[in-house]
Amino acid sequence: MAAKTPITTLAEEWLRLDKNPETRKEIETLLSENNTAELENRLRNRIEFGTAGLRAAMEAGFARMNDLTVIQASQGLCLYVLEHVKDAKERGVVIGHDHRHHSDDFARLTAGVFLSKGVKVYAYKDLVHTPMVPFGVKSLNAACGIMITASHNPKKDNGYKVYWENACQIIPPHDAGIAQMILDNLEPWVWDYKSFENPALVDPTEELVPAYFNEVDSLCIAKEANAASDTKFVYTAMHGVGYPFATQVFERFGFKPLIPTKEQIQPDPEFPTVAFPNPEEGKGALALAFKAADEVGATVVFANDPDADRFTVAEKQKSGEWILFTGNQIGTMFACNALDNWRASGKSDAKVAVLCSTVSSNMLAKVAKTEGIHWEDTLTGFKWIGNRAIDLEKEGYDVIFGYEEAIGFMLGDIVRDKDGVSALGCFAQLTARLYKEGTRISEYLDSLYKKYGYFASANSYFICHEQETIDRIFNKMRFGAAPQEDSTGRFVYKPLYPTHIGPHKVSNVRDLTLGYDTSKTDGVPSLPVSPSAQMITFYLENGCVFTLRTSGTEPKIKYYLEVSAATQEEAESQAKEIEAAMCIQLLEPEANGLQYRVVA
Repeated sequence: MAAKTPITTLAEEWLRLDKNPETRKEIETLLSENNTAELENRLRNRIEFGTAGLRAAMEAGFARMNDLTVIQASQGLCLYVLEHVKDAKERGVVIGHDHRHHSDDFARLTAGVFLSKGVKVYAYKDLVHTPMVPFGVKSLNAACGIMITASHNPKKDNGYKVYWENACQIIPPHDAGIAQMILDNLEPWVWDYKSFENPALVDPTEELVPAYFNEVDSLCIAKEANAASDTKFVYTAMHGVGYPFATQVFERFGFKPLIPTKEQIQPDPEFPTVAFPNPEEGKGALALAFKAADEVGATVVFANDPDADRFTVAEKQKSGEWILFTGNQIGTMFACNALDNWRASGKSDAKVAVLCSTVSSNMLAKVAKTEGIHWEDTLTGFKWIGNRAIDLEKEGYDVIFGYEEAIGFMLGDIVRDKDGVSALGCFAQLTARLYKEGTRISEYLDSLYKKYGYFASANSYFICHEQETIDRIFNKMRFGAAPQEDSTGRFVYKPLYPTHIGPHKVSNVRDLTLGYDTSKTDGVPSLPVSPSAQMITFYLENGCVFTLRTSGTEPKIKYYLEVSAATQEEAESQAKEIEAAMCIQLLEPEANGLQYRVVA
């Protein structure tokens, strides 16, 4: 067994490679303080490159997001693309960035690496919302794209998201290939903060932003009615980049201007008014938007997350209460409206398809079955939804909509990724029509429940920073408290999943980490298996389905639970009961030291 490299040796290697005085000083200070524990956290393990790219806190160290690790990632990506994408040097790379601390520097350093190898670089010098990168890859036929953003993560984080030549986020085996190429090229070739001033670099903003909105125009089908609407819409950018794009989509759709939540409209990397810059986190995150709406008598609030690829909506009810719709509810409304619009246009729906992630609501499957259109689920993440949409198009399908419950929506084929700006325009158009008819958003949703059945979700998460604890929790779920050797030889231990969750019998289990599905005669799941990520789905005899999985970008154990019943009250009651039993029985939060979600 190889001897463990002394932490001081790793620190010396860091100081040899790093040219940023601020991050050098961080490691030098930790060394002088003999803070071995923190040095181990920062230096022992490298930040992992996966299908989500990179995402971590911005600090010194091989395990963090910083100038050095961004350069190393860019070097590996650059060489991998040159090796695997035809004419990559001439086709080039598209680079965008958000407003977070260091995002501009990370984008410049990334551009510098590609320029140093003679690759054509298209870089948005100003802030863009994330969908502009895949749109750029598609429009320019680029070899790949990179967006510097940590989306809705806390302010200390940043990220590096990669799109392949098909303008979708990367999927296996590219992630592993890029990761290995990074490890093979750790010595920095270039450290160029001035790459944006390089005359070889092209800023495509003036060409591509209007081109993007020209394609978004195709989603506007009621411009005159939109212009006539008196509905007031309040908007928050959650201190992110979305406002200029949101105002333009409203203008393109013919609406009167959005009413901004002034405290949150300008890009601010400190995110001063929210604990978490994520509109999913609850009504607390939208408190200022609700206040702004109340001041002007508006009953609808729209929100984008900081990089504006996600979208959510809230509506004030007659009682005065604000309802924040879930991603599943918004997704169902989008899908039904998209299908109505498709049929109203006179097009055939014989080859219409809709997609969602496997942890999203089964209501979309029910809608598709009832309406006679094609539906599929995919693994979590838009990398899977987008790539599957492209495959289905090749089979002759029109993929009119895709979504994931984490408020990500794909409308049409402008980008095969989630897009909070096109979603904003389309939902405003739907809302204006409903309000003209005297129907609230909540009433429209209830009409869909009455038609397709009542579905109630219980989605949340626990925070856990210890991988050992996470592995122990999931292995106990699949192998029991006392693992037994698997006599078939297929697995190391015999799968022994729980037979009941509370009083409810488990009918089957799908484990996409182990690669086992008890409902299949051969035990092989139909969805791709990923041993590097934990994901187990339980199907109960009463129709409840819930999935537990780890996050690819945050230290979380997430769960997604759904129940369908004859009434909304019954569905919600069952969901709460099973959620409580599941958490106590499978996750054991107190025994495992899990941190509960703090609702904003």
